[in-house]
Amino acid sequence: MENRRPLIAGNWKMYKTCSEALETAGKLKDLVKDVTDADVMIAPPFTALSAVSDVVKGSCVSLGAQNLFWENEGAYTGEISAAMLLSAGCRYAIIGHSERRQHFGETDEAVNKKIKTAISSDLIPIFCLGETEAERESKDTFSVLDKQVTNGLKGFVTDELETLVIAYEPVWAIGTGKTATSGQAQEVHAFLRSWIEKNLGNMLAKSIRIVYGGSVKPGNIAELMNMPDVDGALVGGASLDAEIFSKIVRFDK
Repeated sequence: MENRRPLIAGNWKMYKTCSEALETAGKLKDLVKDVTDADVMIAPPFTALSAVSDVVKGSCVSLGAQNLFWENEGAYTGEISAAMLLSAGCRYAIIGHSERRQHFGETDEAVNKKIKTAISSDLIPIFCLGETEAERESKDTFSVLDKQVTNGLKGFVTDELETLVIAYEPVWAIGTGKTATSGQAQEVHAFLRSWIEKNLGNMLAKSIRIVYGGSVKPGNIAELMNMPDVDGALVGGASLDAEIFSKIVRFDK
């Protein structure tokens, strides 16, 4: 890792009521209070953001949103704007998660607009991409990722992407218990980094954080983090338990 600061992010998905979220966030804050060598982020459901923000304020735990809409305001029932997220205390926004693509028809073009909105609003975008099991089996992994990253980052110039985080999440490894081997993760992360270098320059390629997501657990995080191009993790199920997630955050302890 070229002095890239690790990011360990927890995506709580559609779990936890407000009181449950507060309890977990409070426990996590205490468990990781002395962590200084990694960025830690949790993304509770929208309903708990503001309350959790109060709990983690002043700690090493940052707040993220699981999605956002690209317009600032308007007649968009059920959507959440960047300004709303900022006012709730968010610093990060997860964009293009495979579940958004799969269940809600989110396209590469929508992802592109959301990344633009996040960046212009000073939110740190975590841009998710990844291939399905069928695509991996038919040896289409790299062409699928090439399309996703090309369309997702269309129209950007290098300077705009300094805060961008890319999350490689093989769809076949999300919530399945299957994890990409550290070698498979490294191969894809190296491909993505070389895409950045070729299209956006060497400086950004060296500094951009590319994190891995897909059945990350305390038992496999250290091996993943040993890979030269893996800069952190986007953790699903294992982030719902403060004790377990804190062990992932402390991967090098």
